[in-house]
Amino acid sequence: MEETAPNHNIHCSNEYGTLKKVVVTPPSYMEITEPINETQKYYKESNIDKERAEQEHKQFIQLLEENGVEVLEVPAASQLPEQVFTRDIAFAIGRRLILASMGEHVRQEETDIVKEWFSSHSIPYESPPSGSIEGGDVLLDEDTIWLGQGRRTSSQAAEDLKKRFPDYSVEPIPITEDILHLDCVFSILDKETAIIYPPAFSDEGLRKIKDRFRTIISVSEEERFHMGPNVLSLGNNTVVSLTIQERLNTDLREQGFHVLEHDFSEIIKSGGSFRCCTLPLLRD
Repeated sequence: MEETAPNHNIHCSNEYGTLKKVVVTPPSYMEITEPINETQKYYKESNIDKERAEQEHKQFIQLLEENGVEVLEVPAASQLPEQVFTRDIAFAIGRRLILASMGEHVRQEETDIVKEWFSSHSIPYESPPSGSIEGGDVLLDEDTIWLGQGRRTSSQAAEDLKKRFPDYSVEPIPITEDILHLDCVFSILDKETAIIYPPAFSDEGLRKIKDRFRTIISVSEEERFHMGPNVLSLGNNTVVSLTIQERLNTDLREQGFHVLEHDFSEIIKSGGSFRCCTLPLLRD
């Protein structure tokens, strides 16, 4: 493990503090080349309209900046069709930034590129945990780390995180084989509220989540398939959610959240949405 000094420009302790700084990559070369999740299999024939995806992403960046978020951009590489999903390549816990270990061959070079980018921007990082782990499986809940246990993140990685972060409770939570990442079925909106897709979890996992959060907003299979749970919190009870998620957005507003709707219908064809496309470095 490469131990580095904690960076004062990195701080994330939960999923809903005021978002100040994120890392993104434009979808310039986004394409479904070899389907690596169920959503991509569904859209393989129609594939991605790159021009439309780029426009959706640019407008998303504009929305972030209008809400006070500093957006840092890692340039897109032509050989990396999944690079837009920056959430997966690293994750911040407290003031430490940890590299991920990508499970799919088509994505493994992404970490090499981001390492060079971090170094060029004087952002210290630590080497990946043992086993495989991707940032979409890591959800921060103050002194608890919820860790998805599915196809992309191993139990070995969970044990490594427990050793690295002895002051945190690492809570491994199994997800069903058809689910790509934990953040596709679980989103923490504030200290008491979460979005979940219940069928993704075991009875025990579901019990743990319901014991922790007073208010649970459940989504249907169709809402889950179209990336409903993958919202992005900007802080102050404000979330970015898909325009197509009408029922979910109504529920969110009824729970007191300010919902910023945005069309990401082209990008979600690859299996990720707003949370997937942002790597937070700083949340107040």
